[in-house]
Amino acid sequence: MGVVVVTDTRDTSAPTAATTAAPPHPSGGSGAVVGSVLLGVVGLLIVFVLAPRLIDDTRGFSFEPPPDALKWTFTPSVLVGVIGAIFVLAAVIAFVASRRWGDATTVSKWALRGSMVLVIPLVLATALALSDAPDTNVLQLLIESLRLGTPIALGSMAGLWCERSGVVNIGIEGMMLASAGVSFTLYASLGDAAGGLWLWTAILIAVLTGGLIAALHALVTVTFRVDQIISGVAINLLALGLTGFLRSEIIVPGGISSGESTEPIGIPLLSRVPILGEQLFTGKPIFFAMFVVVAGTGFVLFRTPWGLRVRSCGENPGAAASLGVDVIRTRYRAVIIGGSIAGLGGAWFSLETQGGFEDAMTNGTGFIALAALIFGKWRPGYAFLGALLFGFSRALGARMQILGVEIGDFSIPSEFWQMLPFVVTIIVVAGVVGRAVAPASVGKPYERPR
Repeated sequence: MGVVVVTDTRDTSAPTAATTAAPPHPSGGSGAVVGSVLLGVVGLLIVFVLAPRLIDDTRGFSFEPPPDALKWTFTPSVLVGVIGAIFVLAAVIAFVASRRWGDATTVSKWALRGSMVLVIPLVLATALALSDAPDTNVLQLLIESLRLGTPIALGSMAGLWCERSGVVNIGIEGMMLASAGVSFTLYASLGDAAGGLWLWTAILIAVLTGGLIAALHALVTVTFRVDQIISGVAINLLALGLTGFLRSEIIVPGGISSGESTEPIGIPLLSRVPILGEQLFTGKPIFFAMFVVVAGTGFVLFRTPWGLRVRSCGENPGAAASLGVDVIRTRYRAVIIGGSIAGLGGAWFSLETQGGFEDAMTNGTGFIALAALIFGKWRPGYAFLGALLFGFSRALGARMQILGVEIGDFSIPSEFWQMLPFVVTIIVVAGVVGRAVAPASVGKPYERPR
């Protein structure tokens, strides 16, 4: 079968308002203007309100485990003040560039985006100033962000496969949860959760469980054309009931509520690199598999003819069918692949992280993965960065609890830090990071012409 070319079927013979309207005035960069103003206000508040109230004691960012850790020391009030001043400078540059050349200018975009990198040292320096801890390991925080972002990245790749083919899948949470519960139940029942071959068999079962539930989702939505949102909600509820039953009736009575999880492995040569090697290139198998899945998804969907056919089914299934693509079969395959990836994400919870299963242990990860997908504008690389952002918010919340951050005599409760990933999710979905356009035909049932 030849390569499918997706064409725009809209009639362009008649002029439209979009084509006849005068080009925007160079000063019309409203988005960058608003962003620069907000950044400037935040920078001024940091310089004149926050920084002067921080301690002048020395704190440090370490990059290795103790006792002889590589460390950079600083004074929180000075560092925070400098970051605030950089925010103000970046805001001025972005404002002037956007007023002169509009939103599309590279100068204004990079001035705003580049300054966002400094949010991490800003938050950590402020947290150290508000705690009694002398330092914190920054490299370990970033690596923990990657590890906590593993199921989010896998979930976003699952959603990417589904939605690029034209099928909405909000049942990723249920697929992950069911895979985690079913795989550990069989692992505990048949292998006594003792590791070895049964552990790897359980991971395979998790992948198959995710694919099986995804096949059910495809049957309901692609063949019977049931509303895709309702199908996803039903899958989430089914997973809650199924895993609750398995835990109460099989896992708990069986007396094996925990067991051996996957063992860390080191990448040859890279794991011996000073500073980075032992921390970054030593990890567990599903963590490393996540990078393979992200890279593989990007290659297959955007570098192969079959990936082009999948994307054509999500953009214009009628045009794809006219060129010989079996839309129904392609959507089935893409949804099942996505479900299998979600199943691997479920195995991360029960077989790699905890070595056990708890009710609702995925804790909304599937929904956060969808937010990462939106953040990434349905592109694998950007979705991975979104997963890293959400993983960082989880790691940061845990780090803040360890540091014991206090404002005055008020100790911030742990519940506040636990809700941080969901706050970030709301901000992303609300569109603060920019407008994201989904595939044109996602969520729209397709029926073969008679």
